[in-house]
Amino acid sequence: MQHQRMEEMKVLILADINTPHTLKWITALREKNIEVEVFSLANPKEPLKEYMQGIPVYSESFSDNYFNRDETYLKKLLYIKSLFRLRKLVKKIKPDILHAHYASSYGLLGALVNFHPFVVSVWGSDVFDFPRKSILHKFLLKFVFKKADKILSTSNMMAKETTLYTHKQIAVTPFGVDTNKFIPQTSFNLFGNSAIVIGTVKSLQEKYGIKYLLKSFAIVKSKHPELMLKLLIVGGGTEEKQLKKLTQQLGIKDDTVFTGKIIPDEVNMYHSQLSIAVFPSIFESESFGVAVLESSACQVPVVASRIGGLSEVVDDGITGLLVPPQDENALAEAIAKLVMDKPLRERMGEAGRKFVQQKYELKSCIDLMVTIYENVIRNPQG
Repeated sequence: MQHQRMEEMKVLILADINTPHTLKWITALREKNIEVEVFSLANPKEPLKEYMQGIPVYSESFSDNYFNRDETYLKKLLYIKSLFRLRKLVKKIKPDILHAHYASSYGLLGALVNFHPFVVSVWGSDVFDFPRKSILHKFLLKFVFKKADKILSTSNMMAKETTLYTHKQIAVTPFGVDTNKFIPQTSFNLFGNSAIVIGTVKSLQEKYGIKYLLKSFAIVKSKHPELMLKLLIVGGGTEEKQLKKLTQQLGIKDDTVFTGKIIPDEVNMYHSQLSIAVFPSIFESESFGVAVLESSACQVPVVASRIGGLSEVVDDGITGLLVPPQDENALAEAIAKLVMDKPLRERMGEAGRKFVQQKYELKSCIDLMVTIYENVIRNPQG
C-alpha cells in the first residue's frame, strides 16, 4: 500500500522557484516518483531555469521588489491577489497535498485556499521576525498554523521557536546533502596545491557577515606572511561591491577571488577548493546551515558563528569550530588554529563527512518527508 501511494502521490508546492533549496526538494521528491507541481509568485530565472526541465511551474510574475523578507501590508495584499488563481489551480490539478514553504507568505496563501491536507514548512524569518512586527502579523501566523495539518521545521532550534505560535507538534525535516554528489575533489584548483584557501560559499548579504570573514582573513594574513593564504568568496549578492571595496581597504585584494553567482552544478567544486570553510553569520534567526553541511560533506573543516541553527550542524571541536558572531578577532583565532594545524584540518574534515552521512544524508531526509506526506494523507487534521 505504501509503494502504491508513493507512485500515485501528487504534491503542489507553494514556494519561490528561484530558491535553490526549493529546487533541491522538488528534484529529490520527483526521484521518489512523486508528481510535483509548483506555484511561485516569481518567474523562474537563470541560472536555475535550465534545471527545471519537466517541472510544471505556475508563476505570478511579480517583480523582485516584492520578494524581500521585510514584508509590508501592501505586499500581503499582492499575495492575496494570487489567491483566486491558486484556488483554480488546486481544483484543476487535484493534488494529494498542498505544501507551502515559508509560513508568512506562501503559507498564508495556502491557508486561505482551505485545502487539506495542508503542510507548512517554516524557513526562518517567518517565525523569528514576522510575528514580532505587530499583533496582526502574529495573528496571521497563528491562523496559518491553525489551518495546517502538519508543520515542518529544518532545525530543532526553529521548531522550538515555532511552538510559541501553535500547540501542534513540529516535525524536524532537515535540508539533506547528497554525499554521492558532494565529495572531496582535487581535479580543479584555482590557487595551486601549496595554497591554504579560506573562504565561503554563500549569498553575499549583510546578514551572513561576510565582512567579518574578510577582516579575520586580513588579521591571519598579517600574522603569517610566510604562508600562502588565499581567500575565496563564492556567490553573488547585494554586498558584493562593498565587500570588494573592503578587500582594497584591508590590503587583501590580490589574495582574494570573488566568483560571483554560480550554477548549482558548480557548488561542490567550489566547496572542495577550500582548505577551511567559514560561515560568520550575524543572522539571529539563521535557521539552518546547509552550506556548512555541504562543506563538511566535501571533507572541509568549518568555522561558523555560534548562532541559530548553525550550532546544530557543527559538532564543535570535532567537525569544526564555533565562535561568537560579529567578532573578527575570535574568528581569526579559530581560522589561525586550523591554518597552523594541517592534521587537525584533516581530522575535522573526515569527521565532518561522517557527521553528514550519519545525520543529514539527503536520501534519509527525503524518506522522512515522504513518510510525513503519507501519514498526513491518511490522517489530515483539517
